[in-house]
Amino acid sequence: MKPDIHPEYKSVIFHDTSANTSFMIRSTYQSSQTMKWHDGKDYPVCYLDTSSASHPFYTGKQTQTKSDGRVAKFNQKFKVTSSKKG
Repeated sequence: MKPDIHPEYKSVIFHDTSANTSFMIRSTYQSSQTMKWHDGKDYPVCYLDTSSASHPFYTGKQTQTKSDGRVAKFNQKFKVTSSKKG
């Protein structure tokens, strides 16, 4: 490998602003902003609008599609009835 061409891989705090939750993982993300972590040290921080802590799919608050929507109307119009002849 060539020296000095790869980005630095370090611990970074990712902060979900909508859920007010933070988690730390290793990343190549670079930021001039820092945040204190539980160990008292400062780490670079990346602010997120959505993460697994706030996304409806992961939190279980995802809603189903409307029963009177376009997909439901299509399915009702082209409904296949199964009939077995015996």
